[in-house]
Amino acid sequence: MAIIRPFAALRPAPELASRICELPYDVVSTDEARALAAGNPLSFFHVSKPEIDLEPALDPYDPRVYARGAENLRRLIREGAVRQDAEPCFYLYRQIMGEHVQTGLVAAASCQDYLSNVIKRHELTRPDKEDDRVRHIEALDAQTGPVFLAYQAPPALATFLAQKIAGPPAVDFVATDGVRHSSWTVSGASDQEYIRGQLEKVDSVYIADGHHRCAAAARVFRSRQGRGNSPFFLAVLFPHDQLQILPYHRVLSDRNGLAPAQLLEKLESVFAIEPDGTATPRRQHELGLFFEDHWRTLTFRPAFTATTDPLERLDVTLLQRHVLAPVFGIDDPRTSHRIHFVGGIRGPRELERLVRGSEDACAFSMFPTRIEDLMAIADGGRIMPPKSTWFEPKLRDAMFCHLL
Repeated sequence: MAIIRPFAALRPAPELASRICELPYDVVSTDEARALAAGNPLSFFHVSKPEIDLEPALDPYDPRVYARGAENLRRLIREGAVRQDAEPCFYLYRQIMGEHVQTGLVAAASCQDYLSNVIKRHELTRPDKEDDRVRHIEALDAQTGPVFLAYQAPPALATFLAQKIAGPPAVDFVATDGVRHSSWTVSGASDQEYIRGQLEKVDSVYIADGHHRCAAAARVFRSRQGRGNSPFFLAVLFPHDQLQILPYHRVLSDRNGLAPAQLLEKLESVFAIEPDGTATPRRQHELGLFFEDHWRTLTFRPAFTATTDPLERLDVTLLQRHVLAPVFGIDDPRTSHRIHFVGGIRGPRELERLVRGSEDACAFSMFPTRIEDLMAIADGGRIMPPKSTWFEPKLRDAMFCHLL
């Protein structure tokens, strides 16, 4: 089991939480963050995306950007908008999005466990994105965005945590997107020991979202040689069966020189095609294709899905191997500028909008990846294709910060 411990979180004043806490830095653009933070000096975008306070032409990786983020965090602390707890605690973080409810355990997780693969990953990281998070952590001397972890919760622990959230929350607000965010504090020594004892029964912990945050925290841990709180990173652990995964769609900027009839002919060797299809796939191995201003439904032919290998059965794997590479010439989707990824929260209408903006573009709408497949692939030490999962709702930055 991974080492999980309580910590003294830096948290928003309850009455200000709705004005402070924001979406993660990497799910909004700089322009979106600037608009969302307009007129709100408490918005955590001033810390997580501090380029919004500087001239638009400035490189977002300029040292002045990170320095401004550190200055803005110090201001929030100085003004009492965010405050550090006096003693280490565990915390509970519940999110309600429509009918979906998930409750996570907020804790400090071990960087060494990440490096030794006790905490299992399923994605590769990009050096430039790692470098950005390292600079941000070093400048702020803090981790301000949590890593989203999944685990199979022992029934007794699930019951215990459910009892803890029966009381009034310490922080409770509904964000502008309609998602309700609530938190509770677990400070008693006996309760903390009970949680630790239950976690010892958990065999594996998985990174659901936040691979770059986790990799950056491990790099800071190594560079600081374990000084201070650097051996640990900010994490929220959710029971795997509470998580909601939305699809990650693909938009292609061109058809690789293929005329519509040529494209359909090539696709027919891989899919059974329904000419009058739907935008939203109904099951695994079914996709939507949008071009020529309407949707077609594509179903992988059985020859391509006849495997029990969880990685080889993923729709994103099948699409990449049998369509994107051989038909569209996109051999590496991590580096190609001809493919764009659209998170499922934006929906098929966003795909239609993007395709209609270019006569050569087309889009594939996907069915969501299962959390069980993610865990099986990570257990095997393997890597999923990029942009395989979109977890929703997103964890709000500033609900909890980990000072190093």
